[in-house]
Amino acid sequence: MKKLIRWFIRFILKLAVFFFILSIGSTILYRYVPVPLTPLMVIRWVESFEEEKSAIPFEKTWVPAEEISQVAFQAVYAAEDQNFLNHSGFDWEAMKKAWEENQKGRRVRGASTISQQTAKNVFLWPGRTYVRKGLEAYFTFLIELIWGKERIMEIYLNVIEMGPGIYGIEVASQEYFGKSADRLSKREAALIAACLPNPRRWSPKKPTPYLLQRQTWILRQMNNLDPLPYGK
Repeated sequence: MKKLIRWFIRFILKLAVFFFILSIGSTILYRYVPVPLTPLMVIRWVESFEEEKSAIPFEKTWVPAEEISQVAFQAVYAAEDQNFLNHSGFDWEAMKKAWEENQKGRRVRGASTISQQTAKNVFLWPGRTYVRKGLEAYFTFLIELIWGKERIMEIYLNVIEMGPGIYGIEVASQEYFGKSADRLSKREAALIAACLPNPRRWSPKKPTPYLLQRQTWILRQMNNLDPLPYGK
C-alpha cells in the first residue's frame, strides 16, 4: 500500500512539473510567434460537424499589430476593458460589482478582462467550472508577466471569435467590410466590437437597433479614452 501511495505521489509531482514546463514554455513561445490554433476553434469545428454533418471551415489570418488599424485596438479597449492599462490581469472592482449584482438576483454580469479572455481563448476551453476558472487565472498571470499589454492585445485581436468560423480582426474586416484590418474606420471597428459579446448571434452585416446603439456608445467611449499606442 505504501509503495502504491509513493508511486501515486511521484506520478502527481511529475504531472505537475510537466504541466508547468509545458504551460510556461508555450507562453514564452507565443510571446514571439503567432498562435496557430486555439481550443475554441477546434471545439467550434467539431460542433459544426455534429450539427450540420459537414464542418464549417474556420478562417484565420494572423496580422501583426503594426498591420492593424489603431481604431480596432481602441474599439475593443472601449467596449471590453477600459481598465486594461491599469490592472494586472484582473479588474477586482468590476469583479466585486458583478458579484454584488449576482447576489441581489440581478442578471449575471461578466467581469472578465481582455487578459482573461485572451488566456481563455489561447489555452483553455469554454466553461464555468472552478478548475477552468483556476487555470484561467493561472494563464492570465503568465501572459501578463511574459507577454505584456501590447502583445496581449495583438493576440486577442488575432484569435478572438468574430462570427461563425471567423477568427481575428483581419478575417472579420475582410468578411464584413471588404478591406484589410489596417484600413478599418472608427465606425466599422466599433460595430465589430459591439458584436463581441455574442458574435455567433450578432453580425456587422445585419446590425440590430441594439447593436447600432451599442456602436454609438463605443464610439463615444473611444473618443473619451486616451488613445492606445498600438496599431497603425
